[in-house]
Amino acid sequence: MASHLLHTFLLCLFFFFNFKFPVKTLFVSADQTVKTYIFRVDSHSKPSIFPTHYHWYSSEFTDPLNILHVYETVFHGFSASLTPSQAASVLQHPSILATFEDRRRQLHTTRSPQFLGLRNQQGLWSYSDYGSDVIIGVVDTGVWPERRSFSDRNLGPVPARWKGICEAGVKFTVKNCNRKLVGARFFSKGHEAASGFGGMGGGINETVEFRSPRDADGHGTHTASTAAGKHAFQASMEGYASGVAKGVAPKARLAVYKVCWKNSGCFDSDILAAFDAAVSDGVDVISISIGGGDGISSPYYLDPIAIGAYGAVSRGVFVSCSAGNDGPNGMSVTNLAPWLTTVGAGTIDRDFPADVILADGRKIAGVSLYAGQPLNGKMYPLVYPGRSGLLSASLCMENSLDPNLVKGKIVICDRGSNPRVAKGLVVKKAGGVGMILANGISNGEGLVGDAHLLPACAVGADEGDAIKSYITSNSLATATINFRGTLLGIKPAPVVASFSGRGPNGLNPEILKPDLIAPGVNILAAWTDAVGPTGLDSDKRKTEFNILSGTSMACPHVSGAAALLKSAHPDWSPAAIRSAMMTTANIVDNQLKPMTDESTAKQSTSYDFGAGQLNLDRAMDPGLVYDITNADYVSFLCSIGYGPRTIQVITRTPVKCPMKKPLPENLNYPSIVASFSSSSMGVTSKTFLRTVTNVGERNAVYRVKVEPPKGATVSVKPWNLVFSEGKRKLSYLVTVTVDSKNLELDESGAVFGSLSWMDGKHVVRSPILVTQIDPPL
Repeated sequence: MASHLLHTFLLCLFFFFNFKFPVKTLFVSADQTVKTYIFRVDSHSKPSIFPTHYHWYSSEFTDPLNILHVYETVFHGFSASLTPSQAASVLQHPSILATFEDRRRQLHTTRSPQFLGLRNQQGLWSYSDYGSDVIIGVVDTGVWPERRSFSDRNLGPVPARWKGICEAGVKFTVKNCNRKLVGARFFSKGHEAASGFGGMGGGINETVEFRSPRDADGHGTHTASTAAGKHAFQASMEGYASGVAKGVAPKARLAVYKVCWKNSGCFDSDILAAFDAAVSDGVDVISISIGGGDGISSPYYLDPIAIGAYGAVSRGVFVSCSAGNDGPNGMSVTNLAPWLTTVGAGTIDRDFPADVILADGRKIAGVSLYAGQPLNGKMYPLVYPGRSGLLSASLCMENSLDPNLVKGKIVICDRGSNPRVAKGLVVKKAGGVGMILANGISNGEGLVGDAHLLPACAVGADEGDAIKSYITSNSLATATINFRGTLLGIKPAPVVASFSGRGPNGLNPEILKPDLIAPGVNILAAWTDAVGPTGLDSDKRKTEFNILSGTSMACPHVSGAAALLKSAHPDWSPAAIRSAMMTTANIVDNQLKPMTDESTAKQSTSYDFGAGQLNLDRAMDPGLVYDITNADYVSFLCSIGYGPRTIQVITRTPVKCPMKKPLPENLNYPSIVASFSSSSMGVTSKTFLRTVTNVGERNAVYRVKVEPPKGATVSVKPWNLVFSEGKRKLSYLVTVTVDSKNLELDESGAVFGSLSWMDGKHVVRSPILVTQIDPPL
């Protein structure tokens, strides 16, 4: 024993003199820029002489003052503020698996429950006791704890397994937590380090932010209450959407992890720390409406959301992520890892109509959440500053409008670049009396309501062009705007939101993303008192609830749904829960017609909505589920060419890839993507293996129904599945065959079909799509 300790001590001395010394003396490097780096460490390499990983990192890798976060649960490693040369030196240590620079992420908002099939006193709400034993961790901008949505009235004690804390800070005390809001933490070290080494030269702007879990932005309060807000009666946003506000899982508990800071985004190092804390604290579900804001998806081993989520999912925690708001462009979906549940956005059957009434009698339909003094039918001159040819004027950018041109008039502003509500403020400052916000071609006819500071209405691209043509042809063009409040029973709904991130999956097209869609347009939920409903500094209004749109709003619907399913089925894995949602999702709207795309009004596809719109009434009893184990995910990572050391960056533990390389499309996913080489001529086929687990009646027989993609044939073996007491799991093969002469892909580059297993009660549906890819050069 003594000789072993001496050997370890000498080893540490060796590392100290051969490794640590250069790190601490590298300040002579030409590149003195200090950045935050996240290091993944092989934790099994820790010498036993060090009592903790922190002692090891701070003794052997870098000065303790440089370390920001130590990760021990979903990720083994640390983040530190270093020069590039220091980081390169640390990377040479054999225990370091990988390093990546800290990056800024963005919230997925564009700045409900009955529509998902939930009913009081019956079905999933009743069966799961509204999710009362489940804890949802919300990684976002914090919480405004005084809201009625976070009341713990009539809730039982906090689940005994909860190990988290209520972290005090500015205007936030431990008394702000209760039996509903069971925990709250904030993570700012990455954010502050990015503002200047050691937090100097910036950091948290305490004139607009709280150094605590308190929400200065509103986004986190909104997403948390969407997932699990308590019933709040007489709720509305300045009269709009009045009624009872409630989350999807009204009795579920909430733990809030603040990682995003007002006007500053969210840093990877802080996000990873939140994942680490949430899993260690004992959450059952993690909801994260955050993603890359640059339109580029990092490989999984460089993506801290993917890495943190793998650590959570591998421990049985369901992770729901937003799909991003860069639609309707193809390949715009983000958060692509197959262990994540990626959620796009659809509309609900409620709208906030406003009409532009032109002097020639035409009525042009739009939407608005304006709640101030109406125009009362008075007609005002119309002006389009974009006629000047200046892009900044057409977009109504700051200081772009000539008051002599717009004073006393209704101004048309094009959508894009600056926030929609900010355009109205620019118009107001220049003396305009109202605004018409016109979509461009990319947004098509997709409309989002906003709580504008002056009479304003959003219209689609075609309607915007019609109004501009009217102005061009009539120098005395006038109009007014009529606000019609809240309208229910809108048809068709759901419609895929124009902004919702679309497939194909830019990293691994074999995995269909998004997985499904949920309500994400004009969603009413709780709001902060720190800012008005527009989020603009000049908006001094206070509102208990606000209406927002974005995949940020869709994601917590699925988080709340997962809480209900977890409560009803405690033994289900995250993959089983996702499968139940996907295989029971709706692909038709409330007119029983195929779902359409808001941006084009054409029929939407699995690239737009994944498996369909969440339907919780059916998800409670899906019949069969497609389960996925940690070993399956490792096999998938081997199949896409990752080596064991790269995979360990994601999985924490060393792995071995099989001698024969697996196929990525054989991951047991509830959807099937058949990709064929565009250079293949004649008849080609691909075969897929899937395994289903019976979670319904023990003795059941399922028969297959196939709707093949156009121009393809699909065969299934066996064509029926017979389950018994002793047979809970059964596998089947799907062969997709195409003839290059007959295959005609649609404008998205794919054709779509489905495969359903049916036993007379359940329909277990999986999308099938066929696409062609160019062979690698």
